[in-house]
Amino acid sequence: MEKRIKHALRLSAAALGVACLSGAASAADGWSYKDIADALHSVMESDRTVYTRLIVNRLQNQEKVIKASEHWKDDKALVLPAQMFRYGAEMVAEKGAKFSYSLISEWPVNKQNAAKTEVESAGLKAIAETKAPYYTEETLGGQKYFTAVYPDKAVAKACISCHNAHKDSPRDDFKMGEVMGGVVLRLPM
Repeated sequence: MEKRIKHALRLSAAALGVACLSGAASAADGWSYKDIADALHSVMESDRTVYTRLIVNRLQNQEKVIKASEHWKDDKALVLPAQMFRYGAEMVAEKGAKFSYSLISEWPVNKQNAAKTEVESAGLKAIAETKAPYYTEETLGGQKYFTAVYPDKAVAKACISCHNAHKDSPRDDFKMGEVMGGVVLRLPM
C-alpha cells in the first residue's frame, strides 16, 4: 500500500512539474506557489537522495568498486551528487522551463555555489537555524519570483566524507543529517 501511495505522489509531482513547465499551474489554479515549489523540491530531493545513497554511497563507500570525483571524466569516476543536481538544473534551463533551481551553501566547495542575493543569504541562515524551508518573494531583473530555500542535508557517508576531506572545503566537521547547504527554487509570479 505504501508503495502505491508513493507512486501516486510521484505521478502527481511529475504532472505538477509538467503543468509548471508549461505555465499552466498558478495560484489561481488551486495550487499555491508554495505547493508547486514543495512538489518540485520533493521530486528533486528524492532523486538526489536515491542517487547519493543507492549509487554513490554503495559503489564508493560500501562496495569500493568506483569512486565519485569532481573530475569524473578524467578519473573515469561517478559524477558527484552536487554535479548531477547542477547538470539537471542546467538541462531544465536549456529546455526553457519557467522555473529555476540551484544548490548553494554557506560553505561551498565550489565558489560558484555561494549565495548571490540577499534572499539566498537570508534563506541559508534561516534553514541552518530552523531546518525548515524558507519562503519569500523577490524581484530579480524586473521579474517577481516566489523563492523557496530548502535545507540540503547530509544523507549518506559519501556527502560528509567528500566535503570534510575536500581541499577547498571551508569546513571539515560535517555530520550525518546536518544541513550542508540549501536548494533554491524560483517560480515566476
